[in-house]
Amino acid sequence: MFPTPVSDLAPNTYAYETTPLVKPTGFREYDARWLFEKELNLMGVQALGLGLGTLLHEMGVPLELATGHDYRAYSASIKLALISGLMAAGVRVHDIGLALSPMAYFAQFALDVPAVAMVTASHNDNGWTGVKMGAQRPVTFGPVEMTRLKEIVLAGAFRFAEGGSYRYVDNFGARYLDDLASGVKLSRKLKVVAACGNGTAGAFAPQLLERIGCEVVPLDTELDYNFPHYNPNPEDLHMLHAMADKVRESGADVGLGFDGDGDRCGVVDNKGEEIFADKIGVMLARDLSKLHPGATFVVDVKSTGLFATDPELLSRNVKADYWKTGHSYIKRRVTELKALAGFEKSGHFFFNAPVGRGYDDGLLTAVHVLQMLDRNPTKSMSDLYAALPKTWGSPTMSPHCADETKYGVVDKVIARFQKMEAEGVAFTGQKIRDLVTVNGVRVTTADGTWGLVRASSNKPELVVVVESPVSEARMREMFHAVDAVLRENPEVGAYNQTI
Repeated sequence: MFPTPVSDLAPNTYAYETTPLVKPTGFREYDARWLFEKELNLMGVQALGLGLGTLLHEMGVPLELATGHDYRAYSASIKLALISGLMAAGVRVHDIGLALSPMAYFAQFALDVPAVAMVTASHNDNGWTGVKMGAQRPVTFGPVEMTRLKEIVLAGAFRFAEGGSYRYVDNFGARYLDDLASGVKLSRKLKVVAACGNGTAGAFAPQLLERIGCEVVPLDTELDYNFPHYNPNPEDLHMLHAMADKVRESGADVGLGFDGDGDRCGVVDNKGEEIFADKIGVMLARDLSKLHPGATFVVDVKSTGLFATDPELLSRNVKADYWKTGHSYIKRRVTELKALAGFEKSGHFFFNAPVGRGYDDGLLTAVHVLQMLDRNPTKSMSDLYAALPKTWGSPTMSPHCADETKYGVVDKVIARFQKMEAEGVAFTGQKIRDLVTVNGVRVTTADGTWGLVRASSNKPELVVVVESPVSEARMREMFHAVDAVLRENPEVGAYNQTI
């Protein structure tokens, strides 16, 4: 198929699709993203499919895969090019058509196939494309698999095989919604704003909410890959403000916002106030631990310290495991620990048996949020939020640091804090209570105030987050102390925003 290795030369060389183009930087830690036509062409997509099929051979998994695509102008053609490469490697492909990422993960279980390749760029602007992949349900590829896939594709080290086939699975969306709605019936009528940002979730989320008994107030649910109003990203302030306005205007009980490929869900309460995803995680952990005392919850290192300190969770012997940021990492950790759920501050939530199958699904998150409200019939969403212990937290702050140096800087910062801890040196005037170094370093002092420094997985930046259960002043003190440690490294540049 490809007589020469895949190249990453200037895109105008490939204007007529004569040679596969795959830019190496599109391979990321746990998925792949490219600007279509500028960084990836259709022959490059074929090479990606052939490379994925080759990797499945190497991994020794059965050569069977589920695939779907999001609602972008070019996603169906990219999926078909991917399928042609997979089939050339001998893979039997099950095509579920227009889909959300969690629908493709569900297909691995419903169709009993080991592998998945979902064509989506999530909430990225139109022009982007990408693929989310996995071969060991419910986990998706991490750095090891993505690095090997990159090596195979760029070297053109493909394995061709007979036996490839194609099957289109008709009406699979209905099957997915049937599964989500099965056994769920709310006892009170909840009015819900369903915000989809004109992304693919608009084809599925409002239907599900109506089926489980909600009065749905649609907001930008029409599919439009140009995203004319705002980016379909529940962390985006434009989306959150639109949800808040609609909640106040309609008198809704809650606003639920879904990202472009439906694997995340953001929440606005009945007063039109946004609730950060990590705090929603604490609320859900409180609710689920009533049904499952002693449960383990995995949370990423950017998340609130309440998972480990909340008196209500402690009273039910809940265990919190702080782990690496990134949906692939959290998903894998939830599976390894057999945790009840995993919560990532970005809004990726993973519900494991018996309340889910372990993958991230924004629609299932919405169901659990609504069931939590239903189990507290005298309380509103704002009441449940107000019941949490008060903390003061920062947004995610990102000082510039080049890709070539950021990991080295983080290593120096880790060593600096480890030396402080070993020598009993006070930090912000207090003893260091705990250091978590699974993903950068998270330093917690005696009063529970903490600060995080880690390297961004996909940008030339560091990530800094601070929180205090004591006061806003303590939060700011922690930030300035962490920043002072960072400034010992001249490679660290300016922040995108600070507190």
